[in-house]
Amino acid sequence: MNSGAGKSLRIGVIGCGNISATYLRNASLFGGVEMRACADISADMAAQRADEYGLTAMSVDTLLADPDIDLVLNLTVPNVHFDISQSALAAGKHVFTEKPLAATFAEGKRLVEEAQRRGLRIGSAPDTFLGAAGRQARKLIDEGAIGRPVSGTAFMFGRGMEHWHPNPQFFYQPGGGPVLDMGPYYLTMLVNLLGPVRTVVALTTRGREERLITADGPFKNKTFPVGTPTTALSLLEFDSGAMINFGASWDVFRHSNHPIELHGTEGSLRLPDPDTFGGTVSLSTGGADWTNFESDPAPYGAHNWPYAAPDRANYRMLGVADLARAISEGRPARTEGELALHVLDIMEAILHSGETRSAVELSTRTARPESLGEDEARSLLA
Repeated sequence: MNSGAGKSLRIGVIGCGNISATYLRNASLFGGVEMRACADISADMAAQRADEYGLTAMSVDTLLADPDIDLVLNLTVPNVHFDISQSALAAGKHVFTEKPLAATFAEGKRLVEEAQRRGLRIGSAPDTFLGAAGRQARKLIDEGAIGRPVSGTAFMFGRGMEHWHPNPQFFYQPGGGPVLDMGPYYLTMLVNLLGPVRTVVALTTRGREERLITADGPFKNKTFPVGTPTTALSLLEFDSGAMINFGASWDVFRHSNHPIELHGTEGSLRLPDPDTFGGTVSLSTGGADWTNFESDPAPYGAHNWPYAAPDRANYRMLGVADLARAISEGRPARTEGELALHVLDIMEAILHSGETRSAVELSTRTARPESLGEDEARSLLA
């Protein structure tokens, strides 16, 4: 396997949907990675991506068996994450998967254990916490800018998918919903800043039992049943003693809640949307006016997305580049599977607590990822 120091990790992509274009476009920004091949259940989609980005289109089985592929980048839909990642590990390849690590905690645990048993590495999105805004927030927390974190809020509120997605049904079934679909961005950022979660208490509900698709497409004006909670309000108790209110909902038309706020013994911290790599981090020390830290000048903070008219920072592939560097240096990656498994444990606990109306003690713990310094962040660029 070509994973030694000084060599680029040869990558094959499985799953050639919309998110693959982001990864493939960004790949040229980073060193230590070489995109080789792509595969999809649709041969036409694989051929299209291969033509766009100079790759070799293959079947899934052929890519998994290819000895010239070191790592599989799993960009399939969530319910397929386990099967593809397990097959890649069985084929002796490292894995980086889109979020969540798997559709269930049990499946995610099997993947992490399988990677460890085989001496392979598995990493998972999101890597947004490694962006410029996340690094600035981590630096302030580590320097004690707000003292000991005591409480905070995190809100992911929106209308859902049916008004813009032509085929949104899968978002509203078990394995989907706002907690599993969007929760990883918020919860990974919180664990990166505050450490692991110990206890979860939550209430969940469904705003509607059926949803009407209004987006253009073959299902426009059709209804479909909702099979998973669409609103979850939870209280997370961290090992550090901090307590965070985390809300995730697709039943909200408009709101004014900030994505993440943290309050400590010496001050308060505001973070931008953790689904992006940039944005403004704001600090109030001792109740003073907010001091803003803009992310644009820092690595992975400048607007680069959407591609034609950028208004946000989207550097997906950063986690893959860090994983490649970690493999070459023999150290843990910042997006290592244990972090993603703990986040999956939190999300499943939220849903279970909402169903049983009882507190859930988490079965996993994870160390905070090593902070990514500015010099190292730059060094990951090609």
